[in-house]
Parts: sequence; structure tokens; C-alpha cells
Amino acid sequence: MPKPFAKKGKGKGKGKGKGSDEPQVLRVRLPQGKEILGIVERRLGGSRMYVKCLDAKTRICRIPGRLRKYLWVREQNIVIIEPWELGGDEKGDVVYKYRSKAEIDFLKRKGLLDSIQDDF
Repeated sequence: MPKPFAKKGKGKGKGKGKGSDEPQVLRVRLPQGKEILGIVERRLGGSRMYVKCLDAKTRICRIPGRLRKYLWVREQNIVIIEPWELGGDEKGDVVYKYRSKAEIDFLKRKGLLDSIQDDF
């Protein structure tokens, strides 16, 4: 009697034979509304960090509780932050982290990282 979850045939489920030459579509999240792009300068501990933003301000940003387990941020990562309504020039929340080099290259091509380009 065969096993109920046994693979049958050659290369089943391994993605063989697809041979697609189409370029992959890359969806990149851009800042919306009050959100700003920034680069993490220094980790402070306790999910807080210094972020150098595109508006030439350095803010102390934190990772909100809903993202704390899923968003691992290091120095020199590019992130989207949302400044606080009170103390927005000094503090903010990290909303998103750009994970792949392709996303960062897209931002460079669009000219969104020109003002902080010297950090790369």
C-alpha cells in the first residue's frame, strides 16, 4: 500500500522544468503620507535606534510592539519611519524595512536616496 503523501514521478514539487525567462515583477513599498525614508545609524537597545532621515534630521526611533518579533533591524538598513505627532522632529516609529538589494537599487534609480547617498 503506497504512503498517502509520497511523491510520484521525477522531480515532483521541485520546480523542475518551468524554464521561465520572464523577469520577476518587484513590488517595492514607498513612503506614503507622513512616512519618511531613513538609514539606521546606531542601535540603542530595547528596540530603539538612531535613524538618519531624508529630511536631514536624526530621530530616535523604536520598533512598535506588533512588529517587534518580525522586524530585525541592523545598522545601515534602510527603513521607512513614521514621525510621532508629538515630538515628531526627535522621535518616530519604524514601519518597514527594505530587505533585498533589488528594492534598494530601485530606490536609488528613482532618486529617493539622493540626499543620504554618501552613507552607502
